[in-house]
Amino acid sequence: MGRKGIIAALGPGLLFAAAAVGVSHLVQSTRAGASYGLALVGVVLLANVVKYPAFRFGPQYAAATGTSLLEGYRKQGRGALLLYAALTLGTMFTVQAAVTIVTAGLAIATLGLKVGALAASAGIIGLCAVVLAVGRFALLDRLTKVLVALLTVTTLLATALALPRVDWGTLTSFPAAEPKTVFFIAALFGWMPSAIDISVWQSLWTLARRHDTDHAPTVEESMFDFHLGYVGTAVLALCFLVMGAGVMHGSGVALVDSAGGFAAQVIQLYTTTLGGWVAPIVGTAAFAVMFSTTLTVLDGFPRAIACLGARWSRAEGEGETPGTGRPYWLAMAVLAVGALIVIALLLKSLKTMVDVATTLSFLTAPILSTLNHKAITAEDVPEAGRPRPWLRRMSALTIAFQACFALYYLFIRYGG
Repeated sequence: MGRKGIIAALGPGLLFAAAAVGVSHLVQSTRAGASYGLALVGVVLLANVVKYPAFRFGPQYAAATGTSLLEGYRKQGRGALLLYAALTLGTMFTVQAAVTIVTAGLAIATLGLKVGALAASAGIIGLCAVVLAVGRFALLDRLTKVLVALLTVTTLLATALALPRVDWGTLTSFPAAEPKTVFFIAALFGWMPSAIDISVWQSLWTLARRHDTDHAPTVEESMFDFHLGYVGTAVLALCFLVMGAGVMHGSGVALVDSAGGFAAQVIQLYTTTLGGWVAPIVGTAAFAVMFSTTLTVLDGFPRAIACLGARWSRAEGEGETPGTGRPYWLAMAVLAVGALIVIALLLKSLKTMVDVATTLSFLTAPILSTLNHKAITAEDVPEAGRPRPWLRRMSALTIAFQACFALYYLFIRYGG
């Protein structure tokens, strides 16, 4: 694993971070800290551990086979592709709507825009589409690296200054398993660190990076890139939880349910710890990372849908760059319109919109994790690229855990 190879492979893992460090961190982790102090630290860590195999298998499959994870689904039969299509169509509009409305709120709060949240959301989606049209994958890859680095530095500094304010006694005070808490933990779990859908996107981004650099990464190089992004997102999730616990927990300040109001509260997390002078910097950084999330989601879903359509009719060739062309842009247009309709319907309830999107991802996670497990352990995957026995066992256990948790949630919600 040479230095040049690592640098050439570096990118999809940071795109994962850009997609993940968004609503799950700025909204859900902050809410967890504000509402429960440090009591849900274990839940955040558990979510990252439980989803680790499924996320890892995306780029690992692409590096091992030279094809996307959707090719692995195709080899399981058209039923697997139909299942993925149904899950994607059932979640993509709420996911895009959730990340876009938070980005719009941050834009309004930071830039002082005199427009409504719906208009701001439409403008952001339009700007993202222009960026993707002009720069394609290369600009997406380079821009997100800068944005993630900017927010990481600012967040680590703010977290360090928030630590003296934290009530460490809440670390051992896990809340009672009453329905309200179970529902929130399910929503937190749904996008912590992100939705399993992104494993498919990572495989597609790995192939796009390969085409962009003309370097076919080894499994080891791809895993280095993956772990850099994955561990980074876990650390940042804990940072936002700590800031919520240190600044908002026990303060009596209620979380605002509008996009603009919540965005202002997020910025206040930083200014309370660092001082008012940092508001423009932090506001810009927070908007930047949410913009990168909106950008990567707007690229990820259409890329996956375009590839899905192609896999329905034919096998994927090794070294192909799937998920591009006219189907990509058509899928993006449908996604944009659908997301704006969801925003218009749920405009006044940010928490409802986020909880619906994250809970849908939570309920579909066991199914997508199973498809990923079957793809990477298939006989056509080169032996050197398959997961080791411990990782296969871990994957099976985490799928069982996710399925049991989903069934428990459904029982509490509808049968209890």
